[in-house]
Amino acid sequence: MGNLRINLLGTSFEIKSGEDSDYLEKVYGYYRRIIDQLDNKTGGQQTPLQIAILAGITLVDELYKEKGRNVKFQSALERNSTDEEADRITKALIEKIDQVLK
Repeated sequence: MGNLRINLLGTSFEIKSGEDSDYLEKVYGYYRRIIDQLDNKTGGQQTPLQIAILAGITLVDELYKEKGRNVKFQSALERNSTDEEADRITKALIEKIDQVLK
């Protein structure tokens, strides 16, 4: 069980989680980088709430895209498309070798 002290966007609080503290620090560090990037891009013109919402949308976008890639990968594995392609190439090579040897 881990604890994490958050001091971000003008607010400060502590959370407790079932995750270990090192993991919480990594997640928090990543979120802080997203917040900092957005704050720099907007030139500090957004309110803390707006920055937090933009960061949430940015992270959900990353997650959604990653899940899409994972689904495509899993689908390809289920169809064994890689194995089928390897089989097709192997058979074509064997046929060419047989033709040369005749």
